[in-house]
Amino acid sequence: MKTVIIFDHPYGITASHNQPHKRSYSAALAQQAIKDLKDSGNSVDIIDLQKDNFNPVMSKNDLLNWRTKSFVDKQSQNYFDRLQDADEIIFIFPIWWEMMPALTKGFIDKVFAKGQIKKANGHRLILPAKTKIRVLTAIGTPKIIYKFHYGNPLGKMLKRGVFGKMGLKDFKIINFNAEDRSKEQRINDLKKIKKIIL
Repeated sequence: MKTVIIFDHPYGITASHNQPHKRSYSAALAQQAIKDLKDSGNSVDIIDLQKDNFNPVMSKNDLLNWRTKSFVDKQSQNYFDRLQDADEIIFIFPIWWEMMPALTKGFIDKVFAKGQIKKANGHRLILPAKTKIRVLTAIGTPKIIYKFHYGNPLGKMLKRGVFGKMGLKDFKIINFNAEDRSKEQRINDLKKIKKIIL
């Protein structure tokens, strides 16, 4: 099985150790996911948006390309080609202000361009219908508040508004609390990843 991980955090994917102002629970989630996948014999392709200097801004020319060409730019096309071969796609990022970071949103905007859409039997297809989508987030807001007070906006947007429109039904989002958790609780949370992604 081939998995593509789209990772988004300013500190980078190696910032998984608990060093003040250099630590990222998103990186810890990514490192655990990579280990679990490789230990199970899966190939892993990592797209690190920060490392790649991905520009999430949709310029006037980018939008023109989005509407009239098959892809926005060469980098977005490269990402799209890598996703086409994936059995599973895993997004890993923090939730800030109850939303995804700008690079992840820009990735969705640019990579899933209008020209990439294929039509078959009355459906719009971008990725193979069997593709598994997993979203692992690090969230500071308590999960119960995010779900019931805010209405889980990110989960609804991604499940219905993005991947639902693509016809992808095998979708799961798991928000991991990044705040007010002991070291033991965080380690126990990381142990749950294998069951989610495999």
